[in-house]
Amino acid sequence: MDIQNTIQKLREELNQHNYNYYVLDKPIISDYEFDLKLKQLQELESQYPEYFDENSPTQRVGGTITKNFKTVPHEHRMYSLDNSYSKEELIDWEKRIQKVLGDVPLEYTCELKYDGASISITYENGKLKRAVTRGDGFQGDDVTNNIKTIKSIPLELKGNFPDKFDVRGEIILPFAGFEKMNQELIEIGETPYSNPRNTASGSLKLQDSAEVAKRPLDCLLYFLIGNNLPFKSQFEGLETARQWGFKAPKEAKLAHNLEEVFQYIDYWDTHRHNLPYETDGVVVKVNSFHYQDELGFTAKSPRWAIAYKFKSEQVSTKLNSISYQVGRTGSITPVANLEPVQLAGTIVKRASLHNADQIEKLDIRVGDTVFVEKGGEIIPKIIAVDLSKRPENTEPTKYITNCPECNTALVRSEGEANHYCPNFYGCPPQIIGRIQHFISRKAMDIEGLGGETVALLFNNGLVHNYADLYELKVDQILPLERMAQKSAENLVNGVANSKNIPFERVLFALGIRFVGETVAKKLAKHYKSIDALSQATLMDLILVDEIGERIAQSVLDFFENEENRNIIERLKQHGIQFEIIEKINPNATNILSGKTFVVSGVFEKFSRDDLKKAIEDNGGKVGSSISAKTDYLIAGDNMGPAKLEKANKLNISIISEDDFMNLINQTDAATD
Repeated sequence: MDIQNTIQKLREELNQHNYNYYVLDKPIISDYEFDLKLKQLQELESQYPEYFDENSPTQRVGGTITKNFKTVPHEHRMYSLDNSYSKEELIDWEKRIQKVLGDVPLEYTCELKYDGASISITYENGKLKRAVTRGDGFQGDDVTNNIKTIKSIPLELKGNFPDKFDVRGEIILPFAGFEKMNQELIEIGETPYSNPRNTASGSLKLQDSAEVAKRPLDCLLYFLIGNNLPFKSQFEGLETARQWGFKAPKEAKLAHNLEEVFQYIDYWDTHRHNLPYETDGVVVKVNSFHYQDELGFTAKSPRWAIAYKFKSEQVSTKLNSISYQVGRTGSITPVANLEPVQLAGTIVKRASLHNADQIEKLDIRVGDTVFVEKGGEIIPKIIAVDLSKRPENTEPTKYITNCPECNTALVRSEGEANHYCPNFYGCPPQIIGRIQHFISRKAMDIEGLGGETVALLFNNGLVHNYADLYELKVDQILPLERMAQKSAENLVNGVANSKNIPFERVLFALGIRFVGETVAKKLAKHYKSIDALSQATLMDLILVDEIGERIAQSVLDFFENEENRNIIERLKQHGIQFEIIEKINPNATNILSGKTFVVSGVFEKFSRDDLKKAIEDNGGKVGSSISAKTDYLIAGDNMGPAKLEKANKLNISIISEDDFMNLINQTDAATD
């Protein structure tokens, strides 16, 4: 008997049966027969370990223990989606698209928005290589061993597929499986899980993959991304993915206009309750990949896709009290403390009241019966008061005048909705909040240090600002509650490792008001060092692309403060990266310095990304849209008519990819 051939045939047969059962929902053998074949394969693999394959069906049973999930970068960023809550907002979205593309016929792919945990899975040569959680969109946790236990995810693909590509999917827990898991917990006297989404998400980070294998998780594919994909549209991609072995929901539909999109939304708003898993809306995508490329992305979301959220579930409950929270910038947020109530699968005890104006507008009073809904199915909010149930003799809510933490008189600037505590350097929640922001994943990403530990360090007098973190010693940390030798060492090592974080993330970590992740990148790229940024004038800052007066003034205020300057000097002494480390490219020049290019269309010799990189490598700037500041439009095939019309109207030079290369080469030759 040819053992290797027998093993391979068993694997292929079991993979096909898995596909029949979990993807097609059409099994052709019984569970008992399947288990016998799987057992036979396990025994053969045990006897002949030289034929081990990490993608064998036997690996789906789990058993791998992962104590620390490795953080890895996404090769292709995972963006979030913009939300809409009305058909009018979808009409406005289409108008924005047509403003970029012109009056071209548009098709849309409509898909249900499943409520689970997003995953990115890389396939190489038809085999599952790696699975990574969304994380912050730029990087996530490697959960490959756990993902392999989900039987609707193919370990090996069928048919003709590219050498390498990523699939994006949603890990979900069907209602039937969720109810079965909860029933088993109730029977043994344990607390049941609160909702399918959180349970699915939490399952991905279980340390024992054998425990993950016991959970009836499913994966619904919604996107493929990579170079040289053999299809040109979203809908065609979903159909092709099914042929390769993926579970791409059949509910997806191609709509030829916005009216058909509305029909799809109306149908599923009624019929979604008949689905076997949770869905909270519809995702609408421009179908053509070419048009998707033309539209591009904002800082957070694709311009070519939008989520339509179904109307939120509402419940009524009693408002027991109002408390006030202090954020890291000193902003005061009033919070409604509610009589616990079930809402959209979770128990809600608190809801945001936003600000004093919102309380006054709704005339919210303690003791009222209020209507609560989840804004975007995530954050509970009070939307109205049931005045028919208002108790007699209630008094209008008086907003606090002093900080609930440090008793400093609150201030409210003209034109702003929120009250602020101005005690920036003495108010404990502000200090703790700034340090928590500093260590967060998108900022310094300090492993071994969480928000609760920051509060513990502050309350025990070990840190008063984020520079103090770099002077912590293991023996100082050990006496603290819940701190053992290993956890103290991990904390100190995590702080030390953060010295390698690049300047743009350090700048974001400093917590300058209004300087978010995107603004920090722009400022870091423009000024290249903290010293140059600290010396900039108001007008210098305003002249930086997309930096307005409010941001500019906030940056000036930050550097004018002596304590901030002292903290930065201390951080410098500890080796924090306060300047951009330029990646050396031997072919880089400054030939295109001061020139702005917009890239549009499909090209023969280069990808759009290659052209953009060539522009930046030679000192130029890539613009996302055509404006009076644009110097050149590099035009490929099938370019949107709106861009062409605008370029001609503004007398912008329109060049081909060959013209662009000649521009670089001629200018280069002139300098030789």
